[in-house]
Amino acid sequence: MPHPWLVVGLGNPGPTYASTRHNVGFMVADELAGRARAPFTAPRGMRADVCETRLTPAGMGGVGADAQRVVVIKPRTFMNDSGAAVGKASAFYKIPPENVIVVHDELDLDFGRLRVKKGGGDNGHNGLKSIRAALGTGDFYRVRFGIGRPPGRQDAAAYVLATIPASLREDYAVEASRNADAVETLIAAGLEAAQNRFNS
Repeated sequence: MPHPWLVVGLGNPGPTYASTRHNVGFMVADELAGRARAPFTAPRGMRADVCETRLTPAGMGGVGADAQRVVVIKPRTFMNDSGAAVGKASAFYKIPPENVIVVHDELDLDFGRLRVKKGGGDNGHNGLKSIRAALGTGDFYRVRFGIGRPPGRQDAAAYVLATIPASLREDYAVEASRNADAVETLIAAGLEAAQNRFNS
């Protein structure tokens, strides 16, 4: 029986951070769960909100022999300790690193761009660093949601933790949907197909 997929949307828990750029991974996780019409639950000891569903060629929430099992999580740890939640979920569901997809904000990509890749460095992203430590490898998939660099001399940390302006929220929702499409394509059709369709 094939291993399930683990999709990790990165962010910080709680209402203070809900609408910040650092939480775009949570936005994508919510989009995937919404498509599947599957709720998030908070299993004891998991340190994450968890949504279990299946993906078929018709999309999330499908059924049938060709359905691939997908576990979507939003860590309840803070970003810097994301690996604690990912390690627990991957162990519980017996998911190897090569079936892990992490969706995260990316300063080095302009807003409106995304990139799908496997492996690579952490590029100063503490969430990725924590996951690499927990899994013992960086050889997992990443869906990099471009948020662009801060304007002027604004500090990068302040920029990613600032609330997304109301004027941009609809645009961010569109991008969250596109990043969710990239996750589905990666699972259903593989890395090359996802890169050809989405990398910009």
